[in-house]
Amino acid sequence: MDPMIELCDIIAKHPEQFRDKLTWICGRCPQAENLQSDSPRASRSQLLAVIAVARFLSKCPHSKDDRAISMLLDFIRALPSTLRRSFWPQSYKSESIASFYVDFLKYVYEASNASGDLASEIAEYFGEVVTATVSGQDANNNDPAISRAYVLALSDYFPPVLRSDAGQLIDNLFEQLAILLPASQGEIIPGNSDMSAAANGSISYWNSCVDQLNLINDGGGALSKQIVASFEEESMESLEKQKVVFKMIGHVLEKVSIDQKHLEQVRLIAKKQLQYMSAFLKIRKLDWNDQGQNLKSRINAKLSVYRAAARVQITSLVSLEVDAKTSKKLVLETLALLIDAAETCLLSVWRKLRACEELFTSLLSGIAQVAVSRGGQPLRVLLIRLKPLVLAACMQADTWASSQGVMFDGVLKTCCEIIESGWTKDRAPIDTFIMGLATSIRERNDYAEQVDKEKQEVPAVQLNVIRLLADLNVAISKPEVVDMILPLFIESLEEGDATTPSLLRLRLLDAVARMASLGFEKSFREAVVLMTRSYLSKISSTGSGENKSSTSEADTERSETLPAGFLLIATDLKNAKLRSDYRHRLLSLCSDVGLAAESKSGSSGADFLGPLLPALAEMCSDFDPTVDLEPSLLKLFRNLWFYVALFGLAPPIQKSKKSDSTTSSSSGNMASIALQAVGGPYMWNPQWSSSVQRIAQGTPPLVVSSVKWLEDELELNALHNPASRQGSGNEKAAISQRTALSAALGGRVDVGAMTTISGVKATYLLAVAFLEIIRFISNGGILNGGTSDGTSLNYSRSAFSCAFEYLKTPNLMPAVSQCLTAIVHNAFEAAVSWLEDRITETGNGAVIRDSTLFTHACFLINSMSQREEHIRSISVKLLVQLRDKFPQVLWNSSCVDSLLFFVQNDTSSTVVNDPAWEAAVRSLYQKNVREWIVVSLSYAPCTTQGLLQEKLCKANTWPKSQQTTDVVSLLSEIRIGTGKNDCWSGIRTANIPSVMASAAAASGANLKLSEAFILEVFSTGIVSATVKCNYAGEIAGMRRLYNSMGGFQAGAPQPGTGSGLQRLISGAFSQPQQNEDEAFNEVSLAKFVRLLQQFVNSAEKGGELDKSQFRETCCQATALLLSNLGSDRTSNLKGFSQLLRLLCWCPAYIATPDAMETGVFIWTWLVSAAPQWGSLVLAELVDAWLWTIDTKRGLFASDKKYSGPGAKLRPHLTHGEPEPLPDINPVDQILAHRLWLGFFIDRFEVVRHNSVEQLLLIGRMLQGTAKLPWSFSHHPAAAGTFFTFMLLGLKYCSCHSQRNLQNFRSGLQLLEDRLYRSGKVLRAQNLLSPFASSYAPKEIKLRVCLGWFAYDPQFYDINNMNFAHSETQAVQYFCNEMVNSLQSDSKVSAQENGDTPVQALVRGLQNDEYHPVWGQMDNYTVGREKRKQLLLMLCEHEADRLFVWAHPVSKEPMPSRAKLTAEKWIEHARTAFSVDPRIAFSLALRFPTNTSLRAEITQLVQSNILDIRDIPEALPYFVTPKAVEENSTLLQQLPHWAACSITVALEFLTPLYKGHPRVMAYVLRVLESYPPDHVTFYMPQLVQSLRYDEGARLIAVPMSILILGTEQYKPICAFELERLEGYLLRATKKSDIFAHILIWHLQGEELEEGSEAAILAGPPDERTKYFQELLPVVRQRIIDGFGPQARDVFEREFDFFDKVTSISGVLYPIPKEERRAGIRRELEKIKMNGNDLYLPTAPSKLVRGIKLDSGIPLQSAAKVPIMITFYVIDRDGDENDVKPQACIFKVGDDCRQDVLALQVISQLRDIFGAVGLDLYLFPYGVLPTGPERGIIEVVPNTRSRSQMGETTDGGLYEIFQQDFGPVGSPSFEAARRNFIVSSAGYAVASLLLQPKDRHNGNLLFDSAGRLVHIDFGFIFEISPGGNMRFESAHFKLSHEMTQLLDPSGIMKSETWDNFVSLCIKGYLASRRYMNGIINTVLLMLDSGLPCFSRGDPIGNLRKRFHPEMTEREAANFMKSVCVDAYNKWTTAGYDLIQYLQQGIEK
Repeated sequence: MDPMIELCDIIAKHPEQFRDKLTWICGRCPQAENLQSDSPRASRSQLLAVIAVARFLSKCPHSKDDRAISMLLDFIRALPSTLRRSFWPQSYKSESIASFYVDFLKYVYEASNASGDLASEIAEYFGEVVTATVSGQDANNNDPAISRAYVLALSDYFPPVLRSDAGQLIDNLFEQLAILLPASQGEIIPGNSDMSAAANGSISYWNSCVDQLNLINDGGGALSKQIVASFEEESMESLEKQKVVFKMIGHVLEKVSIDQKHLEQVRLIAKKQLQYMSAFLKIRKLDWNDQGQNLKSRINAKLSVYRAAARVQITSLVSLEVDAKTSKKLVLETLALLIDAAETCLLSVWRKLRACEELFTSLLSGIAQVAVSRGGQPLRVLLIRLKPLVLAACMQADTWASSQGVMFDGVLKTCCEIIESGWTKDRAPIDTFIMGLATSIRERNDYAEQVDKEKQEVPAVQLNVIRLLADLNVAISKPEVVDMILPLFIESLEEGDATTPSLLRLRLLDAVARMASLGFEKSFREAVVLMTRSYLSKISSTGSGENKSSTSEADTERSETLPAGFLLIATDLKNAKLRSDYRHRLLSLCSDVGLAAESKSGSSGADFLGPLLPALAEMCSDFDPTVDLEPSLLKLFRNLWFYVALFGLAPPIQKSKKSDSTTSSSSGNMASIALQAVGGPYMWNPQWSSSVQRIAQGTPPLVVSSVKWLEDELELNALHNPASRQGSGNEKAAISQRTALSAALGGRVDVGAMTTISGVKATYLLAVAFLEIIRFISNGGILNGGTSDGTSLNYSRSAFSCAFEYLKTPNLMPAVSQCLTAIVHNAFEAAVSWLEDRITETGNGAVIRDSTLFTHACFLINSMSQREEHIRSISVKLLVQLRDKFPQVLWNSSCVDSLLFFVQNDTSSTVVNDPAWEAAVRSLYQKNVREWIVVSLSYAPCTTQGLLQEKLCKANTWPKSQQTTDVVSLLSEIRIGTGKNDCWSGIRTANIPSVMASAAAASGANLKLSEAFILEVFSTGIVSATVKCNYAGEIAGMRRLYNSMGGFQAGAPQPGTGSGLQRLISGAFSQPQQNEDEAFNEVSLAKFVRLLQQFVNSAEKGGELDKSQFRETCCQATALLLSNLGSDRTSNLKGFSQLLRLLCWCPAYIATPDAMETGVFIWTWLVSAAPQWGSLVLAELVDAWLWTIDTKRGLFASDKKYSGPGAKLRPHLTHGEPEPLPDINPVDQILAHRLWLGFFIDRFEVVRHNSVEQLLLIGRMLQGTAKLPWSFSHHPAAAGTFFTFMLLGLKYCSCHSQRNLQNFRSGLQLLEDRLYRSGKVLRAQNLLSPFASSYAPKEIKLRVCLGWFAYDPQFYDINNMNFAHSETQAVQYFCNEMVNSLQSDSKVSAQENGDTPVQALVRGLQNDEYHPVWGQMDNYTVGREKRKQLLLMLCEHEADRLFVWAHPVSKEPMPSRAKLTAEKWIEHARTAFSVDPRIAFSLALRFPTNTSLRAEITQLVQSNILDIRDIPEALPYFVTPKAVEENSTLLQQLPHWAACSITVALEFLTPLYKGHPRVMAYVLRVLESYPPDHVTFYMPQLVQSLRYDEGARLIAVPMSILILGTEQYKPICAFELERLEGYLLRATKKSDIFAHILIWHLQGEELEEGSEAAILAGPPDERTKYFQELLPVVRQRIIDGFGPQARDVFEREFDFFDKVTSISGVLYPIPKEERRAGIRRELEKIKMNGNDLYLPTAPSKLVRGIKLDSGIPLQSAAKVPIMITFYVIDRDGDENDVKPQACIFKVGDDCRQDVLALQVISQLRDIFGAVGLDLYLFPYGVLPTGPERGIIEVVPNTRSRSQMGETTDGGLYEIFQQDFGPVGSPSFEAARRNFIVSSAGYAVASLLLQPKDRHNGNLLFDSAGRLVHIDFGFIFEISPGGNMRFESAHFKLSHEMTQLLDPSGIMKSETWDNFVSLCIKGYLASRRYMNGIINTVLLMLDSGLPCFSRGDPIGNLRKRFHPEMTEREAANFMKSVCVDAYNKWTTAGYDLIQYLQQGIEK
């Protein structure tokens, strides 16, 4: 169908809603001005639009759209123009044009018939159009083929015309007929006898068939020749036109009334055609000159003309006056003419032609129409003529066949119409007519029996009249007619020729059954008695010697005709009373048949009983087996099943192996039949098998309390016919029956245990087994009596209710009890098998399957209260098995209702009160309820809580009983959470951290997810249920208030529509009945939609979310949706859809943990309260999830700026351009995704077994998430969420073993491949030749899971112990699931192939090259296993890493991991590199000291260097001192290599790399790629690198470099970048601050002759001389390169601070007591020159003035250092925000070592901040400004510990109490916290730097209690006192410090553990950036700093990082460092020495 037509149909359903679409279609139609032009044309799209508009009006004829009607009328007016070929598109062939006309005129015809107004408008134009067409106006310009197509369509679909146009149109048609008809037709027609003659003597057709067929031979030869000649003159075209003209005339007569003149002409022409037709049809085939197919075609065409003419004649009689004499005469003449014509058709040689059949039917229809409309004499006359016609029709031998069905059906239809019409008007002739037909079957007609001769074949007329009368009875359905005919049929069967088997008897029996099926009581009983007697008589005569000649007919009657009749009655009988009677009769018949059949020798009872089963099945289809029955009826059911079991008629109930033995014949051994019936194959008619299954659904349990069949077999013995017992043979038969019974029970009861069971009782038990098991095999075990669609069932419909009835029988024999118990278990297995077989069902099939499952579960739950203990035990056992097999029952509302509020079934009337029973039931109930709730919580805690909350919402409806108290008590005991969980053992889905977090959100409790929590299910459920009820009440209250105020409309109330809001997609929205509710809904929907959109808009603009308001709005909106649950209105469908979508999408838009908590709460609410909306909600959530991928949010924020530490440390410690940090905290969005993912996993567990639709939605989410390229964030905080997603993916892929996803196994395989690989394809064509063949092109991809390991291992801390722990758990659970998945895959593969593990391995190797989706792939299996092993190893390592991070001080032993051999490490390296080289580099970072691994990666890098040039991490593997020494060709790749970090680049400037031109070019390119401001930090290292700049002077080497940010290469020469000096000079032109800092550092490196530094350095070597000579040169070049403005800034900046620094020299000769005044005098002389001066130590701070009285001279052994305070503002801050900043200006001291120490501290601070650690470091600014001169920032708001001691005698503990309040106060604890985090930060820094001289003068404390270390004159290997290293602790932790850190004093306090944890985390974080820190220090090695004067500072620094240690070992090392430093005596001793020597307070 064309899309425009489809759109039209949609518009027709909602015309008002899509008015704009209809306007658009009308706009595409040909415009009126175009149609009225001289040469109109139309395009294909325009024609489609015309058809669409016409179709729309045919479907909406009363549409008020004037444009559509106007367009239609315009095109109708233009129809004559369409007859030209030029009008149509060239692509339109004749067929397309004809199709257009048919469609257009058909739609116009339908529209005009449906709307009188539209018909009138069309008629105004169409008459003129048709007249012009018929008259042939402008025919010369018309295309003949198009004209023909138009006229043919017009003749079928003739639109209305005006009466004024009808006359002209008729005249034009007459003119056409005058041309078309041969002139002789009117003269050759002989006169016709009038109707009175026909009435006076009816012709006897019974014996005159031959005379009628030869009628035309009597003197008709000349006439025949003349007719033949005239016919042969007519062409096919002429015949077609005649038909068209007659059809058009007929249409005109039907549409309007024409004048009498025209009407007479029409009748005359039509009459002559009919007269001519009769003569035409009587011509013999031999008289035709033409023969063959051509003649048939022409005959068909001619008969079509006659049919049209007959229709005209019949239509012309409608306008006749009823009472006029002339009209009566004309009617009689017409009837005679029509009947003659019909008789002629019936006897014609052409009667088998379709056209002749249609003509005959048309004539009969006309006859009936005329007779019925006139009645009276015409009707009576017609009945006289009709009987011969009917008999003539029945006389045809082939009438029973399908070829003559049309004529026969026409006769039947005509008879029915006439009888129905005359039944109340003129009954007598009707009765006569019927009886005449009925008695005709008794006429012998010369075929009487002849002596010693066989009887002749039954005449067809008798058979066909019987059929006709039967059909007539069924069609008319009148008891009077049946009572007339049925006795005649019964008389014929009992007394006439039909008493013996014959075709006539079969036909009569069929007719009797059909009449009985009408349900008229008298005839029904007579017929059923006759048929029953006939069936029994046939059985009794079977095998006798009588009537051997009629054996075939007798067998047919018994096995086909009578059973078919029984079935027909059963199918059509509707009366409940008669159905009950008929059911009883059939059961009695079956019982009699079974008893009679058992005595038959040589025959099987199945042959006799089987044919009756379909009828009985139909009668049992509506029988409720649970109702109380009379014992007599129950006995009949019992007898039936007894014989079903005995004769082997039941379908097999046990699966057996295929047997080669032949099927038992009907005369086989009865025992073998029973045994084969159990195991199959089925021996009988398959229809019998299905019938037995249907009977089982309506059969009651075969036991009643009043009859003890199970105990006393006297009753059962009566079922055996005495004639069948043969003495000793009975015991043999009994053994056989026991054997069959044991087989039926699946071997649960051995044959030997049945010795006490007799043969007849064994047969009875076998019947019970068949019945009860078949109930479940047939339809899953649902009894009749439920809903028709099986979607809404009560637990009483469970077939277990029947199976359990047997177990209630008291005093059973042990063997019988065992058998009955085994039957129940086998029935249960059959139920499970039935459910599993339908696991792939979707739609209504899935609903029925689930309803069946839940019905059984509810019944078993309710059965726990049975009186019988063994029934309760079986119920519990089966319930647990059912729950484990189909976990979806856990969350079914009806099952939970049954569990919580089941009614105790006390069916015993004798026991009124039984405390023991009540106690037992209560105990059992409590145990199972708790287990049920706990299991459901362990898998889906969100859904379970939502479901419980829904039940708690209805607490006021709970029954007031002990059970309710038990429910409350049990729920109160259940607690789940992130802490220790005692509810269940092992790892369940609820243990997944994200799931538990979602569970907390779904609970509605206000929990802090950042902490470990315990969730009390009942208490939180009560709170949330109350909240939900409150919101629901608010909506209900607002609705009532709105309605009470007349919110809908003032005035009279509007009539209610009584419908409701239609199901939204496939869920149901509903609302109350009032129209006011629709208005309320509309207003409320608009309000909530607007509010939610405002929240979204605010979030998009960065606004803060009002958590409470957002939650309230969402909950109210949810309550509004749910308040409409159950209704089916459609008025607000769009609004409800939009609101539901917003509720699903808003949390995703806002993407904060608070918003997502609200989202999880309302989503759980929705799916719990309205499970039918589950697919809707999930579909929206999946769309929203995929949207977050497209928009790169949260878990999918894959941009570098969201990468966490890596982004914050660029470009210093990690490579990449620095980017502004995101405005939104990515961790919050990741946490939101974490909650969201937990909800998805919860829903997966709920729907995985029963909703393929929702499973596929989750699969869509997984597929979309795992798509290429890798879309996940690599922020370390996303680790847990990432692996949780992968865990969900693995769980989903494990569904391939579930049968409900078997049709999607290929999709699951693709998903698994995506989870294991995704990303980029390597460019190498010959990648890793030894093992590259293991990847096909589709396989060379980065796996999604492995993709996480393509990035450096990172840590991240959000100051949330619960989060860190949950991250560890998430990775560990993924590892566990992966191990389970690998084991499960191997088991499943072996099971599917029936292999042992060894065979499975062999098979896997054989199929190594085959991928189940992609097909042939080299080494697929081996490669896949290697990648899985690599992934598992990496995941385990990641889990261990994160565990240490989460539990740094844990004493719990780490899980043991298998040690890998060198060969395995090499294999892992190769596998990782083949997937993505970055994984291999990350692998090396994780195991930095693994030499085998590093060597293999080095080889891989060097072998595939062309393919990894975009990976900076590969540099250390080929840029080595050895490669430089050998001038390796690998270095030629450096110009094309991606930029590395600054610290890595600086390493290449060391002497080891000898200034190699390619290395230097790369380094300088890297430096130039970053802004100079980012390189300034490493200015000391850059200046030191100038020492080696001389070695870079080599010959010029042409090369090219990649211009960063583009894909272009720039040609350069080596000499352009041969020196670092060149880069520095270029950088100074880009940044003034860079230039200034560089100049200060150049000046600081200069050595003044005679200075202390120069003396200590000793005689300079050549390199030092070069360096010293270069410094002033470079400085001057920088200054010379300044422009005027830059030089001005430089001069003012340097002049200002030179003057401040020079004050120190001025003060030296001044006495100490006058120095402060001297400082003020000097400061007053210094003038500020400009507003752009900045502090050299902090270029971001602009100087606004000097605080004149702030100058303080400081103590120093050298020149006088001074401290001066400046007024500063932030460069980019508020101009008015002026702050003081003090600086110390030193002269005579070397500050460069402090700079280096503070650089490391600054790096550590950045690292700690990047990983989210709450550690405090304050790297204050220090800048050397000249030889032994420098500026040092003063740490603000601090005082030294020694200064604090000068005013207080106590220690730190007492000082903190004085300053911050008492212990425990918020201010004290906050200060203590600040002290801990700062102490931990400096502990890590001290461990690495080894600073000494840590006396109390070098320890500062700020106003918040934070510790700051200053003065780093002794670091690394040097220490005071001649390097005596008295301070042996790695960091200072004095006694007074431990008092704050460890109140316990024994290192067992929470604060101490917190301190140690922070230290460990800081140390672990710093280890990751070990190389960057070491490189920073390494470049200063030749600087001459004192710290490098002894020992191996670099080597020892590396050792302190302990790269060889695992994370746990490193954590333990750091813990030992803390313990060692704890109040160490050397620390106290050094403080004492400083106090004694320097007077520094200790």
